[in-house]
Amino acid sequence: MKSNIVIFTVLTAYFALLASVYTAWNVIEHGRPEWAGTVTILLSGGLTGFIAFYLGLVKRKQGGVLVEDRQDSDIDDGDPELGEFSPWSWWPIMLAFGCSIVILGLCVGFNFWLSFLTVPLVLIGVVGWVYEYYRGNFAR
Repeated sequence: MKSNIVIFTVLTAYFALLASVYTAWNVIEHGRPEWAGTVTILLSGGLTGFIAFYLGLVKRKQGGVLVEDRQDSDIDDGDPELGEFSPWSWWPIMLAFGCSIVILGLCVGFNFWLSFLTVPLVLIGVVGWVYEYYRGNFAR
């Protein structure tokens, strides 16, 4: 977390410097500042400053050193249990295919009929993925 705070603090300083250089360059070149770019760069610096400030507060609130900040930690020390993953499951592929065809039907020429015909494929993919452990070899 300490490295993230340093990175976002450096980015904040970089965006502040970049905004001043950009504004000065536009004043020299055109005689007036270009407000859209100046405000955008300043707001980018403000965003990275907010993130650095928030991470600093979180680090102070936790009171301890995180696993990724310790020099003697291993990769497994910070590895939480993320849940169950089924590497043999075909349902995510079917769901992704169905969702992509639905979105393709909405994007390309507003083919609502293609989206309408593919929605059942999405529903089958969702139901199959949710209930894959309730039937077959892996039933519980």
